Amino acid sequence: MMNDFLKIYPLSLIFFFCLLRLGAQEQVLVETESFHQKGGWVIDQQSFPVLHSSYLMAHGMGRPVADARATVKFPKKGTYKVWLRTKDWAPYPVGPGKFKLYVDGKALAPTFGESGDSAWKWYSGGEINVEKDSVELVLQDLTGFNGRIDAILFSNGSDAEPPNELVALDKLRNELLGLRAGLKEMGDFDLVVVGGGVAGTCAAISAARLGLKVALIQDRPLLGGNNSSEVRVHLMGDLDKSYYPKLGRIVRELDNGDPGNGNPNAKEYGDARKFAIVKAEKNLSLFVNTHVYQAETENNIVKAVVGRDIETNQEKRFTGKYFADCTGDGTLGFLAGADFRMGRESKQETGETLAADKADDFTLGTSNLWASLPVDSVTTFPETPWALTFSDEYHIDEEQSDWQWETGFGNFNTITEAEQIRDHNLRAVYGNWSYLKNHKRDKYDKRDLAWVAYIGGKRESRRLLGDHILTQMDIQEGKIYPDATVTATWTIDLHFPDKKNSLYFPDEEFFAGTKHIRVAPYTIPYRCLYSRNINNLFMAGRDISTTHVAFGSTRVMRTCGMMGEVVGMAAFLAKEHQTTPRGVYEKHLPEFMGMIKD
Repeated sequence: MMNDFLKIYPLSLIFFFCLLRLGAQEQVLVETESFHQKGGWVIDQQSFPVLHSSYLMAHGMGRPVADARATVKFPKKGTYKVWLRTKDWAPYPVGPGKFKLYVDGKALAPTFGESGDSAWKWYSGGEINVEKDSVELVLQDLTGFNGRIDAILFSNGSDAEPPNELVALDKLRNELLGLRAGLKEMGDFDLVVVGGGVAGTCAAISAARLGLKVALIQDRPLLGGNNSSEVRVHLMGDLDKSYYPKLGRIVRELDNGDPGNGNPNAKEYGDARKFAIVKAEKNLSLFVNTHVYQAETENNIVKAVVGRDIETNQEKRFTGKYFADCTGDGTLGFLAGADFRMGRESKQETGETLAADKADDFTLGTSNLWASLPVDSVTTFPETPWALTFSDEYHIDEEQSDWQWETGFGNFNTITEAEQIRDHNLRAVYGNWSYLKNHKRDKYDKRDLAWVAYIGGKRESRRLLGDHILTQMDIQEGKIYPDATVTATWTIDLHFPDKKNSLYFPDEEFFAGTKHIRVAPYTIPYRCLYSRNINNLFMAGRDISTTHVAFGSTRVMRTCGMMGEVVGMAAFLAKEHQTTPRGVYEKHLPEFMGMIKD
């Protein structure tokens, strides 16, 4: 499937146009995500809001990955100071992510990724003598345990350390890569959907089938978000209990069955199916690997968004009449200045019996699922002193994970500390697996880790606020509002740290519990699906307008997909009547509800 995808989107063809630009002081900046041969290294963009960049990571599950390679042109021959921007992701006291950089076959003296410092910063690689127009760079992973590198800078004539402060670093990137100068206009659209999970994909298809010109922008190479083979969460929520039986048809098309959570067979999650359905839509333009990081607004109206290709660093600008935030994180809404909430409300504020006594920053966490498979012979796995420590007294005796492997719970910010959350999950997975392989050999000698997610399956972050905020009472009392649209069926499912896990890993929990509070099928008002203060912004998915308690029920993906279908219909009516998302509710509600029913 991925080979077919690369035929459609030949990113490597534009590699040399945007890998590097030359500054006046003879500096060459190489963004490692733009290496033309990745080998076994993978691109991680999850911390783009913090780092303003993607990076390469050696995700080998304990086995060194194949080398990554790039050919780099130089402005002139001579001596260059080499700097690498990296970190030690698990310094206990020295972490496992060691790697080497080779320049034209010769290794730089330092071994990187073992500094004992968890901060991203520049490290000196010494000097090289460039004697020809270009050199080959090779990244050699030494451990298979998630070593990572952001960028490489070659500087001729200056020994000054490159900036680590973000504003100065952005300026350096812009100057040397020519980011803004290379900005590409992608066109003007009726609806720009940011986020290619189930909600965003359904929104884009729904609008395109109604005749709108649609852009669907996704920051990963695959569609489906948490339901893609990168994350592997199964679809939940019922479609057959809907007040509007025809709503959910697009979700059914995308649905590849129920492979469970963390299935080791990637094909079970239907990546190719999702791509084929989207590519068949003549009114829909798909832009993958594009992280939207800027919104242009005027008078509370989004005019355009700017994204950066996570592999080539090509900057792209999309203009549109309407926009839909289907990012899960509320990224577009946040960039545009939309009202939002993050964390738990208090009982006093909402009147909900399930709300917290006091408002706080607690959110549901992020999962990195994993699976093992039987093998024919005995295999080994190294001891992991840098990981979480397990014992006979406490370990998790599982051959495959489920949803409970989860980190967050207010101990981490699920947006600004996404990298730390993922890394904590990895330390738990690797530490537990090391214990099982080395101390429960009768059961695990002939099992190997087959798959570990490095992309986090995020549950909760920002919730964008609309004209209606769905509450516990709306759900449990089954209130039917005039703009009742999506029928939701999932329990109020609010996760919390497992008590035993908290006992052994206080403030470092990675395993969750829940109490399912069952509800009768209920409806979500359309007013939860558009921003109350950004006049042309829709939203669908887990970032819609709810309280934290109500979110515990609305967040599952079949339900989110139906939200996307509704947003596509609303965008069609908004354009037809030259009105706003709110205007659809205020002036055209009977027609809108008729579309949903029929």
